[in-house]
Amino acid sequence: MVLHVLVVSPDEARRSALTTALLAAGHRAVGAESGAVGAAALTEPGLDAVVVDLHAPELDGAALRAVLDPATPPTPDSLDDAERRHIALVLHHTGGNKRQAALLLGISRSTLLHKVRRYRIVTARS
Repeated sequence: MVLHVLVVSPDEARRSALTTALLAAGHRAVGAESGAVGAAALTEPGLDAVVVDLHAPELDGAALRAVLDPATPPTPDSLDDAERRHIALVLHHTGGNKRQAALLLGISRSTLLHKVRRYRIVTARS
């Protein structure tokens, strides 16, 4: 059985490796670098499965759980997950400018750099 799989990950190496492995196994695979691109690709006809990188900085785990299981009330994200997602959104907003992001977040640049490393957030200017 040939599956049509969407692979969503901001990590190009991870996305490419998984897509290549799926293609080598005889499946159809398409990659998306972000949740927004992945959401747009969900309209592709014949899509059988979606692989989501759970470490994607902008991933809203609670929203994903709500979509996958709407009957169950979502469990709130951990503080770390909320902080990781918010920092990633601010960095995206500033185009990866860490000095400007730190100012918007109200933290020092060194604290922001520590959090970027801790959460493994990849930015355009990393």
